[in-house]
Amino acid sequence: MTENKKKMSLTKQIILAMVAGALVGVVINRFAKDVSLIQIWVVDGVFDVLGPLFISSLTMMVVPLVFVSLVGGVTALGDVKSLGRIGIKVIMLYLFTTAVAITIALSVAILFSPGSDFKQGDTVVTYEATEAPSLVAVIKGLVPTNPFKSMAEGNMLQIIVFALLVGIALTMVGKKGEQVIGLFVSLDAVVMTMVNIIMKIAPIGVFCLIAKTFASQGPEIIKPLLSYFGVVIGALLLHAVFTFSCLLKILARLNPITFFRKMRTTAVFAFSTASSNATIPANMKAVEDKLGVKQSVDAFTVPLGATINMDGTAIMQGVATVFIANVYGIDLGLTEYLEVIMTATLASIGTAGVPGVGMIMLAMVLKQVGLPVEGIGLIIGVDRLLDMLRTAVNVMGDAAVSCIVAKSEKSLDIERYDQRDITEV
Repeated sequence: MTENKKKMSLTKQIILAMVAGALVGVVINRFAKDVSLIQIWVVDGVFDVLGPLFISSLTMMVVPLVFVSLVGGVTALGDVKSLGRIGIKVIMLYLFTTAVAITIALSVAILFSPGSDFKQGDTVVTYEATEAPSLVAVIKGLVPTNPFKSMAEGNMLQIIVFALLVGIALTMVGKKGEQVIGLFVSLDAVVMTMVNIIMKIAPIGVFCLIAKTFASQGPEIIKPLLSYFGVVIGALLLHAVFTFSCLLKILARLNPITFFRKMRTTAVFAFSTASSNATIPANMKAVEDKLGVKQSVDAFTVPLGATINMDGTAIMQGVATVFIANVYGIDLGLTEYLEVIMTATLASIGTAGVPGVGMIMLAMVLKQVGLPVEGIGLIIGVDRLLDMLRTAVNVMGDAAVSCIVAKSEKSLDIERYDQRDITEV
C-alpha cells in the first residue's frame, strides 16, 4: 500500500476526532460525572489543557498572518485605486449577505414559531447584557494610536487599517520599498509554513474541545430547546446552501458544488473551533490554494470578514428574537421585524472585535424591539453547540465573497477553482 493511500485526509481526521470526542464526552457525562479522578485529570486536565492550547496556537498566528498577508496583498495590487474599489465591493457584499441571513432567519422562525409551546418554569437564567460600543465609537477607533498595542490586544480592525497604510506607503514609495516588499513575501511564506505545522495537530485539539463540551453539558442540554435548536440549524443550512449558491452562480458564474466540496475541511474546522478568528489561517490557505483567489484579494476579504461578516450570528439573532417573543407572549409586527433586520445588519459592524459578540448583538436587538433581555438566559445552554454551526456559516460566507470579488477583479484562477484533484489543507 502506497503512502498516499495510508494517509487519511485532514477532513476525515477532523470528522473522526469530532465524533470520537462527542462519544467520549457523552460517556463521561453519563457514567463518570461524579468520578473525581476522571473529572480532575481528564475533563479539567487533559481536555481543558490541550483544547485551549490548540486554539491559542492558532490565535497566535492570526495577527502576524493578517498583517503580513495584507501588506503583501496591497503591494501586489500595484494600484492604490483598486484597493478602494475592492473595499467597497467587499463591505457591500458582507452587509447584503447579513441582511439576507437575518431575513431568512425571521421568515423561517415565523413559519415554524419556535417557543410557542415552551414553558419557562425555573429555566430562565438572568442575563446581564454587556454594553456594546456604538457604530460611531467603532469608526473613531479604527485608527490605532499605538499599532503595536493593537497587535498585542488583537484588535483586528485597527490591525487591518495599519496594514493597509503600510502596504499603500510601500506601493507609493516605488523602488525604495522593493527590499521591504521582498521581506514581507518571505515572511508570508514562513508564517504559512507555521500554519501548516499547527494544522497537523488539529485532530487532537478538536477531539479535546468536543469531548470537553459534551462531558460538561451532556446531550440532554438541547431537549427543552429542540424547536429553537432545529429552526436555527434549518435557517443556517438554507442560507449556506441557497444564498451562497445563488451569489456564486449569479454574480461570479462559479460552480457552487465545487465551492462547497473544496471548503468542507475549513467548514468542519470552523465548526470544531467555534472561532472565526482562529479559522483565519485555514480559511486563507483554502481560499488561495483550493479556490484560486489571489493573495491581493483574500488577504483583505478574509480577515475583514472574520471581523464584520456575521451571517450565522445574524441568523441566531433572528430566530432567538422570535423564540423569546413567543416565550413571553409578545407579538411583533412588521415594523419590529424591519428594526431587527436593520439593527442586526448594522450591529455586525458596530460590535466588531467585542468578546461575546453574538450575545451582545442579540441584547441590542432585543432592546430595540422592546423584548426582555433576560430572555437570553433561555438559550445560553445550547449556545455553545449553535456557535459551532454559525461559525462554519460565517467562514464559508467570507470565502464565497472572496471568490466573487476576486472574479470581478480578474484575480481568480478559474482553472484552479475548477480543478477536481484537491490537495487537503
